[in-house]
Amino acid sequence: MSIGFILTGVVSAEAQPAALPAESSPPTGDSLDLDPLIIEDSPVLQRWLNEVPNVRSEIRNDPSFQTRLRLIYSQYPASEQAAGVLVGVEDVFLGRSPLTVSAEYQAAFDRSIESYGADLHYYVLPLGSNINLAPTVGYRHIETDRDTTDGVNVGLRLMLALSRTGAADILLTQSWVAPGSESEVGLTTLSVGYAVTPNLRVSADVQQQNAPQRKDSRVGIGLEWMP
Repeated sequence: MSIGFILTGVVSAEAQPAALPAESSPPTGDSLDLDPLIIEDSPVLQRWLNEVPNVRSEIRNDPSFQTRLRLIYSQYPASEQAAGVLVGVEDVFLGRSPLTVSAEYQAAFDRSIESYGADLHYYVLPLGSNINLAPTVGYRHIETDRDTTDGVNVGLRLMLALSRTGAADILLTQSWVAPGSESEVGLTTLSVGYAVTPNLRVSADVQQQNAPQRKDSRVGIGLEWMP
C-alpha cells in the first residue's frame, strides 16, 4: 500500500463532517425516573413533559399586574371633610391582548358628590414589564354641590409593578374629562397597593380634581381583591 493512498484516506476521513446530534425532545416521565403520582399532582411538570415552554416569551407577555376589585373609604377635604365610598374594578384583561377595562363609582354619604365612569387602557410595552404606559379613553360623570361635568375622558397612566405577583404596585393616572370645553376637569390620581395575602391587598389613593371654578380632592384607603 502506497504512502499517498494512506494520506488520501486520512484527509478524506478528516473532511467528513461530524455526526449531528438528533433533535432534542422533551423529557419523559420514564427518562426522569419520577414517581407517576408526582407527575399526576404537578400540572407544571405535566406541561413541561408535554412541551418545553418558551420561558422568556412568557415572562415578557405574562402580565406583571392583576385585575383588582376595589372597596375604598374616601374623604373629601375640600368639602368639609365629607366622607364617602368608592367601588370599582381595575384592569380587566380583554383576552391576551394589551387592552384592559376599568370602571368605578364613588359618592359621598351626606354631600352632593358623585362620580362614575369606565375607561379602556392600551398598554404599549410588553405586559410582563415592570414599568408600563397606557393611553386611556373612556367616559366620566362628575357631580359636586356646585357644578356637573360629563363627557369623554382621555389621558395616560403609568404602571410601576414592584412585584410580578401583584404583591405591590404604584399607579399614576392623569386624564381630562370633557377636554376643550368650559367644564373641563383634570384628574390626577395616585394609587398604591400592597398585598397582605395572595388575594387581598391594602390600597390607598389620592385624587386631585382641577376645574376652572373649583379644585377638589379625595383621599382614600381600603381593600382590593385579586380574583
